[in-house]
Amino acid sequence: MPIGRSILLAAAQSDALNRFATKSPVVKRATRKFMPGEKPEDALDAGARIVADGRGLIYTKLGEALTRLEDADAVRDHYLWFFDQIAARRLPAHVSIKPTQLGLDQSETKCTEHCLALAARAEATGSALWIDMEDHTYVDRTLALYETVKARFPRSGLAMQTYLYRTPKDLERLMPLQPIIRLVKGAYAEPESVAYPRKADTDQAFYDLAVTMLEGARSGACTPILGTHDEALVARIAAKAEQMGVAKGKYEVHMLYGIKDAAQARLRREGHAVTTLISYGDAWYRWYMRRLAERPANVLFVVKSMFG
Repeated sequence: MPIGRSILLAAAQSDALNRFATKSPVVKRATRKFMPGEKPEDALDAGARIVADGRGLIYTKLGEALTRLEDADAVRDHYLWFFDQIAARRLPAHVSIKPTQLGLDQSETKCTEHCLALAARAEATGSALWIDMEDHTYVDRTLALYETVKARFPRSGLAMQTYLYRTPKDLERLMPLQPIIRLVKGAYAEPESVAYPRKADTDQAFYDLAVTMLEGARSGACTPILGTHDEALVARIAAKAEQMGVAKGKYEVHMLYGIKDAAQARLRREGHAVTTLISYGDAWYRWYMRRLAERPANVLFVVKSMFG
């Protein structure tokens, strides 16, 4: 793992840095590259501007690994409210949750109940629920959770990380469900025993998994989502899709708010289905550091934002 990325991922685990950053107006200002604000209204307003060029939206409230089950109840209630806000504003938007936001560490049963309640509200409001993948210790439980939710609510989606060695077999396991999968490279500090340490290997795994999903897309057995800002990789996969006869509407590209805006707009003009992921909330520190670790060159931008 590159040294810069290792340092940033290590910093993401620091409680002291977390406390400092979330109280610092200077650091908060720098986060505006990746999120429009901490309040849900900030995210909703930003989304209303983005959809003007035909992009879709996915929202997520930051925060993970809750320690009290009653806090998970509050997160569930927030998202139930948020689905209603999406519907009221008529936004083409979905919601993405982390299982540990909804009590996975405390009660798998309760977490499943919460996810089913959210998926039901999503369906009732014309939206959909996405389940994020956390570090490798959560993969088995998250796959089981998705299988339960997807069986009852077919529009539900799941994120899968291409840097994990196990992901091809996990994808094979899910294919009978006609899964909706957002491929991402992965942003956690994983040991080499479970994940590729080299970026080139992760990139190749991303491409190989995308091709497998495109093969499924031809028969309607899978919906591939390319969750990456790697324009060269997206172009390579899009060329392969054309060669395979998979139309642009059969797969999508997902990118984060504030990153590669010009590329997002260009892909949309070229006829691709593009969705922008917007995060909000005050528990942004660990998520923010992982975003910087994905591309350490972003640190220079942040320094300019803080002190420029």
